Amino acid sequence: LIINLKGLDVKKQEHQVDTFITLPHARGKKVKVCALVAAELETQAKNVCDSAIMSDNFEKYKDKKEVKKLANSFDFFIAQANIMPKVATAFGRVLGPRGKMPNPKSGAVVAPNANLKPLYEKLQRTVRATTKSAPLIQCAIGTEDMNPNDIAENALTVYSSLLQVLPNEKHNIRDIYIKLTMGKPVKVGEKIEVIKEAK
Repeated sequence: LIINLKGLDVKKQEHQVDTFITLPHARGKKVKVCALVAAELETQAKNVCDSAIMSDNFEKYKDKKEVKKLANSFDFFIAQANIMPKVATAFGRVLGPRGKMPNPKSGAVVAPNANLKPLYEKLQRTVRATTKSAPLIQCAIGTEDMNPNDIAENALTVYSSLLQVLPNEKHNIRDIYIKLTMGKPVKVGEKIEVIKEAK
């Protein structure tokens, strides 16, 4: 889903969009989650998440290449709140610029007694909508083999969630496109001719 915005100067802090949206349906593709935790959450993190790194092992990630490998392998990172300073020191310089630092807005900074399973399941349906250097939002909302109604509901959820954070709501939206990863964008609201192949 691509949403082009208008009437916004993304260089201005107050015009920047950075929000996490929980979709009604999973995106059709597994979202990989890595937990950065201490002893209190060790067992749970290892059972629930795709990977868990204990605070005792953060030393191993002094090499920036290792942190980059980690950043490329996971979509979201969860961190235990009371070790956040350690997480920031060990992983911040790589995860920060990529927008992958554990973020309280997505619920990914957790208490030492947190239940990780509901969070893991929620992250499977979470997308981040952000304007980086241009006034547009791009979100993965599904895959080609998903039910079209589920994709439509995911798209509508992103749209309605964005209206809540845009200063002038729908007046900040120029146009909306849907596209496959390698496909051509199709404008939402435009009629397209479908030519059926003769059987």
